[in-house]
Amino acid sequence: TFTAANVTYRLVKHADARRVLFLVDRANLGRQTLKEFQSFSTPDDGRKFTELYNLQHLSSNRIDPVARVTISTIQRIYSILRGDAALDEELDEHSAFEIAGELLPVEYDPDLPPEFFDVVIVDECHRSIYGLWRQVLDYFDAFTIGLTATPNKQAFGFFNQNLVMEYGHDEAVVDGVNVDFDVYRIRTEITELGAKIDAGLWTKFRDRQTRRSRWELLDDELPYTAAELDRKVVARDQIRTVLETFRDRLFTEIFPGRSEVPKTLIFAKDDSHAEEIVEIAREVFGKGNDFVAKITYKATGRKTDELIAAFRNSPNPRIAVTVDMIATGTDVKPLECVFFMRAVKSRTYFEQMKGRGVRVISDTDLQAVVPGATSKERFVIVDAVGVTEGELAETAPLDRQPTVPLDRLLRQVSFGVRDPDAISAIASRLARLDRRLTDTQRTQLAVLAGGKTIKEIAGGIGAALDPDRQLEAARATSGPGEPSVDAIAAASKALLDDAVAPLATSPEFRERIIEARRSLEQAIDETSADTLVDAGYSKEATDRARDTVESWEHFCEEHRDEITALQVLYSKPYARRLTFPEVKELAEAIERPPHRFTAERLWEAYEALDRSKVLGSGQRVLTDLVSLVRVALHQEDELVPYPEIVRERFRAWLLAQENAGRVFTAEQLAWLEKIRDHVAASLGISTEDFDYTPFREAGGLGKAAAVFGDDLGPLLGELNEVLVT
Repeated sequence: TFTAANVTYRLVKHADARRVLFLVDRANLGRQTLKEFQSFSTPDDGRKFTELYNLQHLSSNRIDPVARVTISTIQRIYSILRGDAALDEELDEHSAFEIAGELLPVEYDPDLPPEFFDVVIVDECHRSIYGLWRQVLDYFDAFTIGLTATPNKQAFGFFNQNLVMEYGHDEAVVDGVNVDFDVYRIRTEITELGAKIDAGLWTKFRDRQTRRSRWELLDDELPYTAAELDRKVVARDQIRTVLETFRDRLFTEIFPGRSEVPKTLIFAKDDSHAEEIVEIAREVFGKGNDFVAKITYKATGRKTDELIAAFRNSPNPRIAVTVDMIATGTDVKPLECVFFMRAVKSRTYFEQMKGRGVRVISDTDLQAVVPGATSKERFVIVDAVGVTEGELAETAPLDRQPTVPLDRLLRQVSFGVRDPDAISAIASRLARLDRRLTDTQRTQLAVLAGGKTIKEIAGGIGAALDPDRQLEAARATSGPGEPSVDAIAAASKALLDDAVAPLATSPEFRERIIEARRSLEQAIDETSADTLVDAGYSKEATDRARDTVESWEHFCEEHRDEITALQVLYSKPYARRLTFPEVKELAEAIERPPHRFTAERLWEAYEALDRSKVLGSGQRVLTDLVSLVRVALHQEDELVPYPEIVRERFRAWLLAQENAGRVFTAEQLAWLEKIRDHVAASLGISTEDFDYTPFREAGGLGKAAAVFGDDLGPLLGELNEVLVT
């Protein structure tokens, strides 16, 4: 969006673009775009974009002709071109991709002619080129610019293979624009194989929508497969085992050395599954209700925009559980853990979900929302369902098959889709639903449908699809003789419009149908205990770690004669004392492209390869580079934090002093520990260092001289020699 704001400014200022349309596919992305334009400072004089040009974010079906930039959902523009007076707010909030269906013609609008906009910028363009949405783009006689992080074959085809600019993930990582990722895989027995509830047990059955429960004594055992998990049966211990494994490995394997849970986004299968995860996660982490939040279209309490803002800008919620609300487009820069507890079939969608974690963030901003964090150098995909291991398909145009969800079919109808396959699918599902409704539900739905029952609506749709009825209606309206093909098509559309009118005109009725359909019970398996099968970094993560270590060792070998610190450690590893500026020079050299090494990244790579040879934990310090170089040069077999090496040498030195009869007072020991810690962080100490923290607060050089007397100078030299070389 920042790139688009730059492009828009240049087009408006230098190319005399009168009007620019910025299209998004759901309302919350439009609000995000609005904020980006409002905060955009122009490169010429630093003024805000909105100080120079009018900006409109469409929330009605009226476009301001004087606005230089108009931000809108593509479904709202479609609604305007169809001549609608307004658009249901519900349809604006959902992704247009979920609504897309059979192509229907838009109409010429004299208030919005094809030449109205000079440029149309299409965000997430891989989702905006299908079905009825494509004609919105085709309607305007404007330059069209597509933006997407996940281009697919259809997107390339729409733009005639005209790839203006591309910027890949690997290149972005090297440039410090994105962070890289590792995959941590968690496998459990029930996740892989399913389980069963034994006969003779009292079992809870819960309504998926209302979450009301009842108990039933099972006459027969109730088996369920891995595919039926969280749909037919909720195995609470499976969710608990996955979350407890994550909690228990978080600070030792996933983010070693950390002590606070990083910002984590968990993808759930549906809203009911998300509720279950939130409840169990609150128990597992035990940090209060605010620590874990559900952010879905059905989140209760705070508005979803407020929840997303809190997740992005505040310490809590630390863990967010979503279905698809934050799956695409929404930026949460502090996010360091993307947790899959649902499978994904589309590669494009998976890449979008994964992309939530790649955003970079300044150390200061990260530390403001994640206590104990130092910097974001990577993110981790926690895969509890195997989504990173299976073959994912390319996203394709919506296929009119029975697998299309009912809620998507109903939204298509509200946009005027009258495709016979889609309408027939709705009739079939309504008929099936009617057989499972209670009398109370039938009555409530009939009231919302103007007196028509679900069964009557399904029957009416079936009748409207009957070719004989369509022919009869065409004859009744076209006069004598056989009706033309156009007359039959018009009669067919009129019949279908009438048949689906209750569905097309009432958002509340559509929503209640979905609620009623989801109000099916699922069993709660509270008896099957799950077992952890395996947890660890994926092969791909291990391979990346190996590549990093090999690249690091090659770097040390290649630059051994150019960088002073490497010269010292190569030629005289223990005879000549390194200085802090020399280590700082090394740190600056390795941070440059293409490697962009840091002590933390290198440490994590060694841990991923062989944790048994990596000792200690905690935050990395610059002097840890000494340990990393010595391991790379194979001078040491184990990787030990440099401060720990200094502390061990200090303990040995104290013991030697004690054996020699030299005794220090408590005050002297306190000063010696400060000196030790300074040496660990700075590779040495001099009398000038006593002018700074923490020595200054303790009295500075004068106090140290009073405590140690004439021994201070020789003591500092001795400690430099013993602790550093």
